Amino acid sequence: MAEKTFFITGANSGFGFAIAEAASRAGHNVIGTVRSQAAKASLLGRLPQVHAVSCDVTEFERIPDIVEAAEREHGAVDVLINNAGYGHEGVLEESPLEEMRRQFDVNVFGATAVAKAFLPRFRERRSGFIVNVTSMGGMITMPGIAYYCGSKFALQGISEVMRAEMAPFGVHVTTLCPGSFRTDWAGRSMVRSARAVADYDALFEPIRKARQEKDGKQLGDPARLAAAVLTLIASDNPPPQLLLGSDALRLVSERIDRLKQEIADWEELTRSTDG
Repeated sequence: MAEKTFFITGANSGFGFAIAEAASRAGHNVIGTVRSQAAKASLLGRLPQVHAVSCDVTEFERIPDIVEAAEREHGAVDVLINNAGYGHEGVLEESPLEEMRRQFDVNVFGATAVAKAFLPRFRERRSGFIVNVTSMGGMITMPGIAYYCGSKFALQGISEVMRAEMAPFGVHVTTLCPGSFRTDWAGRSMVRSARAVADYDALFEPIRKARQEKDGKQLGDPARLAAAVLTLIASDNPPPQLLLGSDALRLVSERIDRLKQEIADWEELTRSTDG
């Protein structure tokens, strides 16, 4: 693959850092966004060849100027990795709406705002690749992460429309749907709502405990995910979404099988509404 310029949000940790590291080692030009000076120093200390840019994806009005400055200083971007995001854990009844608003501001509105800053550039250049990092949680659900799944389902849908709208201009859009990986998602990076309703203990506490115990021991290797992303970027016919991890493959496949069965079971009633 010829040298490309990557713009990676949330580049100082998790998938963002892994992709930045892999792309840099492969000879690509990498622009990585961070939210603080401490994060910038940390990123440059580990990857001094990366161009670190300050960007909070929830400061929507600043994003177009940040993108313009990044391209002016570091070259036209070929690949956007929309990675910045975090997880929220909490029973729906117990979780304040303000925490949902923050989850959507980062995972949905922030990702969309960054993508929108690049759409006219990619469209005019008739090239470009947008990778929106969602999750297997954008295709399946589980108790205790309603806000997170909701945000990823939303980004999944937005990405599918974005893909259709940008296809005539030679711009690729793929969602990356990872399963469980050894990142900080379930640890330091996760926001957890306080418990308040004992009725949910039997359902939710085993899930929370299992997630905490598995943190750092997940099957998924971020370095292997980064290598897979580089393979994806090199494809001339990338998929609408790419599952990564055997757990994502299993759980999403099971959900598809259940959905097919549900549709078949209720087909007669479904058709009954036609006039």
